[in-house]
Amino acid sequence: MASDRSAGAQGRHAGPLIVTEDEALLDDLLRLCAAAGAEPEVHHSLPEGRSGWESPPLILVGDDAAVRVRGAARRRGVLLVGRDQDDPGVWQRAVEIGADHVLRLPDAEQWLVDRIADAAEGVGRQALTVGVVGGRGGAGASTLACALAVTAARSGRRTMLIDGDPLGGGLDVLLGGEQAEGRRWPDFAASRGRVAGGALEESLPHLHALRVLSWDRGDSVAIPAEAMRAVLAAARRRGGVVVVDLPRRVDDAVAEALAQLDLGLLVVPAELRAVAAANRVASSVGMVLRDLRAVVRGPYAAGLDEQWVAAALGLPLAGELPVEYGLLEAQEKGSPPGSEVRGPLSRFCTAFWEQALMGGAVA
Repeated sequence: MASDRSAGAQGRHAGPLIVTEDEALLDDLLRLCAAAGAEPEVHHSLPEGRSGWESPPLILVGDDAAVRVRGAARRRGVLLVGRDQDDPGVWQRAVEIGADHVLRLPDAEQWLVDRIADAAEGVGRQALTVGVVGGRGGAGASTLACALAVTAARSGRRTMLIDGDPLGGGLDVLLGGEQAEGRRWPDFAASRGRVAGGALEESLPHLHALRVLSWDRGDSVAIPAEAMRAVLAAARRRGGVVVVDLPRRVDDAVAEALAQLDLGLLVVPAELRAVAAANRVASSVGMVLRDLRAVVRGPYAAGLDEQWVAAALGLPLAGELPVEYGLLEAQEKGSPPGSEVRGPLSRFCTAFWEQALMGGAVA
């Protein structure tokens, strides 16, 4: 084995630092780094220069190398890694090098993969994640989801729009980007475990300053629950805002999405039959999502207003969505929902994000 080898890019610490001479352990750690999408730098002992130890986001010290890094500066993100499950001296060595955790392989492999991926991605605050679901068919949930995403992106926020309704026709179509290059849901159908957030974002179509995960025009009409969990978790790790358009029926995949939402918006036309249908949707969605709010859409049937509709559903009122005339015509000309800055849809979305991003929309 060479004295020192690096899989990183000429001194940059995009991935963790590995310190070990144990070839079998090194092979395991390189395999886990690859699974996390990280490029490590490898040393046999304490790297030369202060930055070599202090700049990597994570340091994986093999049991065999603990004595050789004992004099290093104390810092966060040092993990002592080995394979001996019954070593009584491991805790003493961990204290001597200031390790945050002691890990035994193979038991800790998945936990370590997650930590390596987090460090490589520079994970900070997760995205504010909002789901939109219609109280009945044709309620306008997809339109509102697109408008929320377009409005957030227009304000300069990192934005991802996820189409969770395989029978909805495709949000890329609603945004005028069905021919845009990029990956669609069928490409992620086999996703398990962890998806790299940066790779996900870069692979998706870029439309109206936001990233969109929608459907292709093929026959696939299902999202495996594991894929929904992995993809949405990756989207949230990128920060900013994530908007998810959801179907009314709660299956396993939808339940996975609901479990990751910060809040949900139930779009309800102000009609008695729509309120009755929305009540059933609210009951099923509310079994998973704690914070569900009503968005009441005009025009109003006689005797109804937004307060009455929200009260009838037993939900907090997120706001009133007036009719926006000319919306379909604008879409036919290539303007997505929410692109008319002075329109009622855009005004609603702007007010919503101002409240949500100041913390007022999340309990």
